[in-house]
Amino acid sequence: MWSSLWDRRPDAGIRFELPQDGHGTDLHWVLLVDEPVPDASLLGHMRRRINELINANLRYTFGR
Repeated sequence: MWSSLWDRRPDAGIRFELPQDGHGTDLHWVLLVDEPVPDASLLGHMRRRINELINANLRYTFGR
């Protein structure tokens, strides 16, 4: 579980989920927030930031 990346939403956390069967490398992440749910604009920003940190930066680490 990652703690919040956003000053505006200190309650937000990111939970990572891996397959239970022990096969493959599927990674899912879940954004957890308290009420009120972020509006569409902020939610889009949060998703883009998570995708950048997890997906883009990880790929760059491996030279892709």
